[in-house]
Amino acid sequence: MQKISSPILVTGAHRSGTTWVGKMLASNPQTAYISEPLNVLHRSGVYGADIKKWYTYINAENEGKYLPAFQEMIDYRYHLFTELASLRSRKDIFRMGRDLGIFVNGKLRGQRALIKDPFAVFSTPWFAQKLNCKVVITVRHPGGFASSLKRLNWSFDFRDLLEQPLLMRDHLEKDRADMEKIQPDDIVGQSALLWRMIYHSVHATRSLFPDFKIVRHEDLSLDPVAGYASLYESLGLNFTDKVRDTILNSSSSENPTELSKKRTHSVKLDSRANLGNWKKRLTPKEITRIRKMTEDVFPLFYSDSEW
Repeated sequence: MQKISSPILVTGAHRSGTTWVGKMLASNPQTAYISEPLNVLHRSGVYGADIKKWYTYINAENEGKYLPAFQEMIDYRYHLFTELASLRSRKDIFRMGRDLGIFVNGKLRGQRALIKDPFAVFSTPWFAQKLNCKVVITVRHPGGFASSLKRLNWSFDFRDLLEQPLLMRDHLEKDRADMEKIQPDDIVGQSALLWRMIYHSVHATRSLFPDFKIVRHEDLSLDPVAGYASLYESLGLNFTDKVRDTILNSSSSENPTELSKKRTHSVKLDSRANLGNWKKRLTPKEITRIRKMTEDVFPLFYSDSEW
């Protein structure tokens, strides 16, 4: 077995391109793709700790609940009997086979664990310091983020954040009133607020961790090959012809300009054509509202002309 290099964490807000980035980085056999251990619906064979809240925050004060399970995960220790006990459908069985194969190959081939998990975004310092992760953070325009959630009708319950005292203390206390008053059916408002909070935290973190790679979804979409080649180099991964072909195939103009709602995690899309879809999905009033709600953060990542 080969020596395993430092893990890679791909994170950012959900619906910000983390799956695309994770899958493209995992198209090289140097890495083993592990999906969303901090998802409240994660597979118990992959990650052994219980996750009760979306965007669970981990730091040195509460790491005892999570660290052993992460250490087992990046060491490719699959919990087969725990997973067998949790199976409920044929789909679960297929997932078990897929995940077990990833862990076995990762261990035998000395692959780097590539953890794709948007719900780790508030915990990136812990992942870097405790697990020695190389961190990649994706950013998507607030309009694009909100339009995606609107299209899918995905609401967000801010109690998942409000009921995490450490997260509130370290990152979100100033946003408490806004979270408490947002309406449960206001998906556009929820999206703008969540984007503002997540990327305010990302901006505060990047000054302390300059090695974190922050990539804009739009930049990768406009020039996928150059963007991913740069990312590969920064992570010490080999950018092969096969990798290039995979990236071109995922972003080709022959792909759909918009994904089916039934295939929300597909990575085959006409990346350039998709860029402007949010301006069609959102009303002018909604765009103005999103811009107003994020005006103290969006200039850190986007210019006025990109609205």
